[in-house]
Amino acid sequence: MKITIISLDQWGFDKHIVDYLDQMNDVEVHHIDFSKFTYVYPSIFHKITNFFAKNLFNYNIKKAHLNKEIINQLKKLPKQDKILMIKADHLLPQKIEEIKNYTHEFIAYFSDSTNKCPKIKKIHHLFDSVYSFEKDDVSLYGFNFITNYIYNEQNDNSTKKEFSVFNISAFDKRIKTLEKIAVKLDTFALNYKIISVGNNTYNSSSSIIFTKDRMKLNTVETYINKSIALLDINREGQYGLTFRVFESLGNKKKLITTNNDIVNYDFYNKNNILVVNKDDIKIPLDFFKTPYQEIPTETYNKSGLSHCVKTVFDI
Repeated sequence: MKITIISLDQWGFDKHIVDYLDQMNDVEVHHIDFSKFTYVYPSIFHKITNFFAKNLFNYNIKKAHLNKEIINQLKKLPKQDKILMIKADHLLPQKIEEIKNYTHEFIAYFSDSTNKCPKIKKIHHLFDSVYSFEKDDVSLYGFNFITNYIYNEQNDNSTKKEFSVFNISAFDKRIKTLEKIAVKLDTFALNYKIISVGNNTYNSSSSIIFTKDRMKLNTVETYINKSIALLDINREGQYGLTFRVFESLGNKKKLITTNNDIVNYDFYNKNNILVVNKDDIKIPLDFFKTPYQEIPTETYNKSGLSHCVKTVFDI
């Protein structure tokens, strides 16, 4: 079976799917990671032209280049049995239609809600099957429901714990909640590592680290191993479970989250998972003192990478 994954793999999560498929017999897998495609304006004139083209004619030179590169990569391959697109909403609809010509089965996975990315509403019909982690979108548009997955397992939890809480996330509207939680942890004199990526000038009253530099996934894993609990803050109007949740499961870490829908999942255990109210942050110190409780193997396996791959590709 010939499979190609086309994705915006900025953090490196999708590569785990590629690596898993690569180990399977009778599967030939390719990964087109368009986060690695770059476009350099030939001149300031081209940059100015693109500004007006985007705003007046909804045409983006940089995106056009990105789409062209994806097609060039596909032309080098035989027709694929299956193509999975992750973050397809970053591409032009007409190019998505063109990509469909290179496969027998066209699959999409959206790890954002239509509230956050309205463009999903305009392109989902282009695919043979669509998967989403957002329950409301599954109900509204007939998508297939699937969660994110455990990409890394750590059975040895003997690493010395330097931090009570670890979080790394993009700088956005969630920063206000992040700040409130950090200030609460400061009142307990708890050591934490909270990193906000995308803005290094934010005026904070806590010990949050602000940076413009994206962190490699193996460095993230190092901080996870050194922490007692992970912190997860869901975006407004989005309740699909982030990778923080599955990092906590795979590494047997406790989790503090603002996503109250997590209580409806079968792995929820109030000893392991603390749900906090964004408007009234309460974090009992005892949460850090009680040990992590193992979840049933059958429940754990449903969150694994193997389950995800076999479900999406039907193999």
